[in-house]
Amino acid sequence: MKAARPLLPFLLTSLVAVVAHAATTQGSTPLPAGWQAKLASLLPQAGQATQILERRSSLSLFELQRRVTNVGGSPDALRTVIVTVSQGKAPAYDARLGITQDEFKRYLVFQQSLAPSGKSLKLPVTRDNGRLTFGDTAGMNGVLRGVSIDLKTGELRVREGFSARPNAVTPSSSSADRLDVKLGYQWNLRANDPVTQNGIRGQFTLLLLNSGQIILSYDRFSMFKGSLNEGELILGYTR
Repeated sequence: MKAARPLLPFLLTSLVAVVAHAATTQGSTPLPAGWQAKLASLLPQAGQATQILERRSSLSLFELQRRVTNVGGSPDALRTVIVTVSQGKAPAYDARLGITQDEFKRYLVFQQSLAPSGKSLKLPVTRDNGRLTFGDTAGMNGVLRGVSIDLKTGELRVREGFSARPNAVTPSSSSADRLDVKLGYQWNLRANDPVTQNGIRGQFTLLLLNSGQIILSYDRFSMFKGSLNEGELILGYTR
């Protein structure tokens, strides 16, 4: 097993649910022949060395600030955009900025980046009867606890009691405004059960970049036995 290597920040198009949304915008396709072997090659091994990634604002935010200031745009409208971005949310266009909506969108294309947080962990996973199951350890905050993937069917199950099948992520060409994805898979979870008081809205994404880097992310808002919880974890590693 290879040790995780340093990651260079790479640009994404989304301000919300960074990796998962980027994969969605690139599109999903039916699973191709031989997908089981490809999926297995991307999944982490027991004790896999990983880096925790975090979202960071890119220089274009400062470019947007400079542009709005130069045209005499509203400081209050600009402040609202900055606060929204700092919360990891997609800002809405406001004509008071003094720039067109198309120009506003162009500045946001490079708004969000992923970079190493400086934290790493060895991922606790077990393989039993053809199923890979995630455990929990310091730094994971319980986000992946109980998530499992059937290596034959690709079915993903979560501790809330729901499951989903994967979609293949459409590969992208190398460009600055999207992830340079070689192949990937995404699971979308939307379900609830009033009897058990469990529910979930989440996305699990597994991507192989052309650089050889693997990105695993899970972003979810869930209710478990009546208690609400949300979490996001983005990990980078190589195999």
